[in-house]
Amino acid sequence: MRILVATNSGGLDDMVSSVFARSPTFTIIEADGQEIKDVKVIPNQFANAVHGAGIQAGQFVVSQGIDVAVAGNFGPNVSSILAQAGVKAIPAQGVVKDVVNDILSGNMQAQSLATPAPSYPSPQQYAPPPSINPDEKIDEMEEKIARIEAMIKEIKDMLKHLREE
Repeated sequence: MRILVATNSGGLDDMVSSVFARSPTFTIIEADGQEIKDVKVIPNQFANAVHGAGIQAGQFVVSQGIDVAVAGNFGPNVSSILAQAGVKAIPAQGVVKDVVNDILSGNMQAQSLATPAPSYPSPQQYAPPPSINPDEKIDEMEEKIARIEAMIKEIKDMLKHLREE
């Protein structure tokens, strides 16, 4: 069994991180039955991502062949990815070694963290409202284009001025 624990500095004596995708490190434990065979600590390269940390961390977990992921909390994006890949997600707190031993002895079970897929209206429900006058809509869009073109010209003028300095 491969267990990945979100950790603060890593290792069996560290505490489980309260967050998954932005935890500083991941501790990967290889276990056979109830015996820990190997422990590896790796930095979480997605911890400081501007956006998409949950998606990237989830994809990483799946790529590593992890069976169980452990953290204090799992965000909706990573929960969805883990659930779809069949990775068990276990919210937990405490010392990594104690949590892992509880998992290996069967005292701690995965919880269902999958968020339901959003339902979208069918395309037939997107018919434009009948009260919109097409000519008014065209005029409105042309005004928006004119404003955007004016902003672009202003930006180009500022760039030209800066280059001349």
